[in-house]
Amino acid sequence: MSHYISITETECAEMLAAIGVASTADLFTDVPTAKRFPQLKLPEALSEPELVRELLAMAGSNAHAHSHGIFLGAGAYNHFVPTAVDQILRRGEFYTAYTPYQPEISQGTLQAIFEYQSLVCSLTGMEIANASHYDGATAIAEAAIMAINVVRNRRKIVVARNVNPQYRAVLRTYLQAMEMPVVGDETPGATIEDALAQVDDQTALLVVQNPDFFGRIHDLRGLAAQVQAKGALLCVHFDPIALGLFQTPGEIGADIATAEGQPLGLGLNFGGPYLGIFTTKQKYVHKIAGRVVGVTKDVDGQLAYVLTLRAREQDIRRERATSNICTNQGLMALAATVYLSLMGRQGMRKVAELCYHRAHYAASALATLPGYSVEPGPFFKEFVLRCPRPVADINAALREQAIVGGYDLSHDEPSMGHAMLLAVTEMNSKAEIDRLVAVLRELG
Repeated sequence: MSHYISITETECAEMLAAIGVASTADLFTDVPTAKRFPQLKLPEALSEPELVRELLAMAGSNAHAHSHGIFLGAGAYNHFVPTAVDQILRRGEFYTAYTPYQPEISQGTLQAIFEYQSLVCSLTGMEIANASHYDGATAIAEAAIMAINVVRNRRKIVVARNVNPQYRAVLRTYLQAMEMPVVGDETPGATIEDALAQVDDQTALLVVQNPDFFGRIHDLRGLAAQVQAKGALLCVHFDPIALGLFQTPGEIGADIATAEGQPLGLGLNFGGPYLGIFTTKQKYVHKIAGRVVGVTKDVDGQLAYVLTLRAREQDIRRERATSNICTNQGLMALAATVYLSLMGRQGMRKVAELCYHRAHYAASALATLPGYSVEPGPFFKEFVLRCPRPVADINAALREQAIVGGYDLSHDEPSMGHAMLLAVTEMNSKAEIDRLVAVLRELG
């Protein structure tokens, strides 16, 4: 016992006597004898070089962004991650930092969060950003909870059908015990206008996505005024890369703007961890979930960073809490900060342009294949490709050629028939796109 716990043999004996057992072995009498020390049947020991070789061979069986051409998006995208991002994240002072409740020993962490908030506000045109949520889905859910705290005596949430279906599912999971009906997305093919028509005097929030789940771009000018005229708030879920080219939530007049921050230097990472971006207007800052860092001066007149404008108690009052979020995804927010700092305004525009042009090149080439067609309408980096046979069969054949195909829409939109959501980013070269087209042509 004392080998693993920092107590003396005497202290151990006293503790055992206090609970009425003779030895630590007696603590495990409820575990069947045959199960206490099973034969592990481990292979023979390996030398370090042999072990490294075996682990690399096992790792090599994984499909990843460097072994396959990836055309799968639907919320997680294969964007370029500068090497500097990982180098900075792995610094010990960032890697091991905890929530910065004590500003006198957390200035570095607080400054990193402040810079993140500043960059996100600059990117979105919004007034306030927090740090930060688990992912894009939970950011939308927190927007709904914030809305009912801002707009009193209203509980209804309207969400457009073309918002990511996984985000809509998380939204319902969050709200299932809060007597907050979620409507607007029940009918296949329903538009943003259809959702707007359901906003009434019981509605707290309308949630839309732009570009939407199907990659389509919408001009949302005037939407905020229509929603606000009915006494509700507007939440716009956006793609941060798209803001390098297209209208920002701030220009639209959104009350809340959310996003999945994964494209901003986080990589695919086999599914996470990701980053929920959350922004709003200054007048709603006291209702925001998560952390808000401000800048001030200390007693010596030096620049100082502090948590501000909201009390930690907002999160720990159980059912009366504004939100129960208990993390700030600080390391992921730092990754986004490094990425945005490295890219700058021109870099963000360049990435967006590459995505746009390569996606349109791919769409044009795929539309020439017999039996394939591209859903009409303006899009950014994703588009709907209608296929001549089930997408699951096509994707299985593509995987044989080291290509990860698009998202199978039959799970969420069966009325669309054989259709996949194809994503193209700056990481998909012309040669890679041409190979996808050639393989699909051969498949027939």
